Amino acid sequence: MAVEQFVFKTLELLQEEREAEIAETRIWQENISLKDLQNKGVCLLKLQIGSQSTGLYGRTVVVLEPRKHLGFSVLPSNNFGPGDIVGLYDVGGCSASSQISTGIVTRVSQASISVAFDDSKDGFSFDTDGLFNLLKLANDVTYKRMKHALNALNGYGNGPAANLINVLFGDSKPSTQSQRYEMEFFNPNLDESQRDAVSFALSQRELAVIHGPPGTGKTTTVVEIILQAVKQGQKVLCCAPSNVAVDNLVERLAQCKAKVLRLGHPARLLESIQKHSLDAILAQSDNANIISDIRKDMDKAFMGVKKMHDKGERGNLKREIGELRKELKTREAAAITQILKSADVVLSTNTGACDDGPLKFLPAEHFDWVVIDECAQALESSCWIALLRARKCILAGDYKQLPPTIKSQTAASKGLSLSLMERLIQMYGDSVVRMLTVQYRMNSAIMEWASKEMYQGRLTAHSSVERHLLKDIPGVACVEETSTPLLLIDTAGCGLTEMEVTDEQSKGNQGEVDIVEIHIKALTEAGVKAKDIAVIAPYNLQVDLLRQKLSARHPELEIKSVDGFQGREKEAVVLSLVRSNRKGEVGFLAEDRRINVAVTRARRHIAVVCDTQTVQNHVFLKSLIGHMTEFGEVRTAFEYIQDIVPQNYTRELKDTKVNTSSSSKSTKQKPKDQPPNKTKQVQKKSTDVSSKEGTAGTHKLTKPGTALTENEENKNRYIEIREQVESFLKNLNQSELQFPPTFNSHDRLLVHQIAEELGLVHESKGEGKDRCITVSRPPSSRAAEEPAREENKEEESDHKGKTMPSPLREPAGQSAVDLKSLHLERMKREQQKREENAQPKKQQNSIPSGEAQSSKKSKSSKGKNRTKAGACDIAAAASPDGDFDTLISAVMKADSVCSFVKCKASVLTLGQLCLFCNRQYCLSHHIPEVHGCGDKAKSHARMRISKEGVLYAGSGKKDKSMDPNKKAYLQRRLDSKLKDMASQRKSKSKEKDSQ
Repeated sequence: MAVEQFVFKTLELLQEEREAEIAETRIWQENISLKDLQNKGVCLLKLQIGSQSTGLYGRTVVVLEPRKHLGFSVLPSNNFGPGDIVGLYDVGGCSASSQISTGIVTRVSQASISVAFDDSKDGFSFDTDGLFNLLKLANDVTYKRMKHALNALNGYGNGPAANLINVLFGDSKPSTQSQRYEMEFFNPNLDESQRDAVSFALSQRELAVIHGPPGTGKTTTVVEIILQAVKQGQKVLCCAPSNVAVDNLVERLAQCKAKVLRLGHPARLLESIQKHSLDAILAQSDNANIISDIRKDMDKAFMGVKKMHDKGERGNLKREIGELRKELKTREAAAITQILKSADVVLSTNTGACDDGPLKFLPAEHFDWVVIDECAQALESSCWIALLRARKCILAGDYKQLPPTIKSQTAASKGLSLSLMERLIQMYGDSVVRMLTVQYRMNSAIMEWASKEMYQGRLTAHSSVERHLLKDIPGVACVEETSTPLLLIDTAGCGLTEMEVTDEQSKGNQGEVDIVEIHIKALTEAGVKAKDIAVIAPYNLQVDLLRQKLSARHPELEIKSVDGFQGREKEAVVLSLVRSNRKGEVGFLAEDRRINVAVTRARRHIAVVCDTQTVQNHVFLKSLIGHMTEFGEVRTAFEYIQDIVPQNYTRELKDTKVNTSSSSKSTKQKPKDQPPNKTKQVQKKSTDVSSKEGTAGTHKLTKPGTALTENEENKNRYIEIREQVESFLKNLNQSELQFPPTFNSHDRLLVHQIAEELGLVHESKGEGKDRCITVSRPPSSRAAEEPAREENKEEESDHKGKTMPSPLREPAGQSAVDLKSLHLERMKREQQKREENAQPKKQQNSIPSGEAQSSKKSKSSKGKNRTKAGACDIAAAASPDGDFDTLISAVMKADSVCSFVKCKASVLTLGQLCLFCNRQYCLSHHIPEVHGCGDKAKSHARMRISKEGVLYAGSGKKDKSMDPNKKAYLQRRLDSKLKDMASQRKSKSKEKDSQ
């Protein structure tokens, strides 16, 4: 690409980007309310001054915080960061007339924001009792400097960067030094890939690119390269797009005793490295006292001009001031030049290396090398500000992480978002790149997904971190949550859909917030410190919801968006993906690099809370779900929130559909002989099903070679699990049914569904890899099992050696012959007991069917189950002699009477059939809660509400309370309306006054 073409195109795109930013700012100020600006993260409203102090070099540092006396303990989620230019306004608004001053953000926490103001201009003071608004301002200085650098590039002559420019635009190829330097590394702990990168960078004449994936020690490598260059007598200019990245390099280089000089506004620097700033070194230089005396003389002259009335004397004083000003400039320039030349490494942001800054005092050929860290996050035009100053450049970064932030999507699509680092890799390939391959951050299970999907599988975990877990941290208990590096909490099919807030682009998911809270509680109770945990959400609204829920209880817990954690790391990361909808829309979760950054912040533990049915519609997210399912632990939201029910399933098997876009379908389980096109067809079909159904999870595939479709496999799996549960119901000697820990999330979901349909208790037990689901009978059923077991034992002892039907409990009507013979045998034994003990009252309670046992149990458990035996049971008890006519008449009589205990009302003309126990009741006892089917009725009602979204009679009272998020949104709209009306009233009053 020709230089002229690049400059022309980039200038156009920069102008388009600038116009987009100006237009956005204008729209914000003119058409968007202050509340909406705060929701967008660019404004903070009604802040009070927490403290005020004099910072470095006379600048006033003000700490602004929310109104704590009203219960606001944390700031709303925002996009403010150190180095941002902000405007301070009175509480009336954010217009030019209400602006008090402009300042620079020095520090941002969840509870406060610190801003440095240069009060040398007007000598203003702050009202400590007042309230203020803070607005992020657009900075046109950056655009002017980039435009100037591009114009300088276009007209560049024979300066030091001539050969470098030819290489960077492909006019000549990169070359290598003719002789190799023998090196002794300053850091003896460098791994092989880092040593190779350092050697490669030193051997190149014009260009070297260091690709450093997350946790691979990129900064360590860059520091080693700079130290080796200084050792060779080279002068190095080191830049990065952000102040934080520059300060990180300053700290590391200062520890190695290098002569470093940090350029930039002191308010933008970390406190720990301010002693290395130009202002601090200048204040301690030999010329400092002389400069201070000159300034005092100038102040005295100014005072004299104000007091002096004689024109002649005033003229003399003005000439003296002019001479003092010239001398001050000369001495300051000399002092700055001396300081700059004595430094081995000068560090600044990309835009801080401009010609109108301190570097203007240095000759053009002063620097030998330019090192740009985090190059992939910087606009290429900003890199050229520094690149024109040296003959060789080292570019370091990771173009697989977040790209530069660009307002104009049009400009980004036309190439403005393409970084210099990525463009050079596309041009030259691996010939100019050395990739760091050993990472020192993540457990290997966390690393392997990113390595496979983003870094060609080249990453390896260092032995020190390969197997480390949360439980290995001193003071952390060994529990289930601290023993696994990967945890997927699947909300599919649970009805935890995302919030849809009108006129809001941001998304939230209250159900995921509740699950995150439970998981954070489990981690902290196990001993993990809150400061070692990061909660990451891709949407600002979700960040706000999480802070409202967690910040008060865990003040040190960091809750931010993905952008806020770029370059950071934490021992544990909880990631809430938010999106859960029937359409399968994932929004900007489709940005692969954003998800890569979020996951790779974790060192020992990553927990992802998401709706797998929704997010798996994107290929990259599907790969993450598949990896976590194969190598980690998968849980369903049922294990966290008890009052949710499966969404969109019915009681009938034929209507039960399961999402076949499984969240745990690993590559190992796929049939090897299935062609790729067949797989795609199955996936497409499963996506269509999943867009309509609410259940999701994982399932086990059949043996390779079978021709079953995924739908049939799911139905077969459903039938298989249901048969196990029904077999458990028939076996009265078994108190609970425990499913193996090898069940995947889809099988777990089916167990929960089937248990819910049959009215059984279902819960998770065990820890770690031994965690499994157990199904047991409700407390009302367990009490009835004991007398049944006793009767079974007596029956076995009385009938040894005889062949008779197995005394399994079966539903009425399924095996009438066996049931009748069983009842007859039991009635004979009961008759003998009654005769022996002379207790006639036992006759009512001696019916030994499953229903009779329930009736017997109900008396011992305070009458919870108020259903008497069925018609067939009563008939069998009434005709022990086997008279068939008597049996028929007894059945007809029992079937015509209400099934409620002790109720003799006829149901021939007026009666109601219960949907859950299939018995007739009179109008007084037909309600399920009255005769003992309340739990089944509640479960059925919740299922219908979840499926159809309609409240039916008997399903409970409608919750008329307003959703808190909708209430907050309406409050913002109301505030905006009231403000508009108030401003209209003010303008009318002014018009009347003028008239």
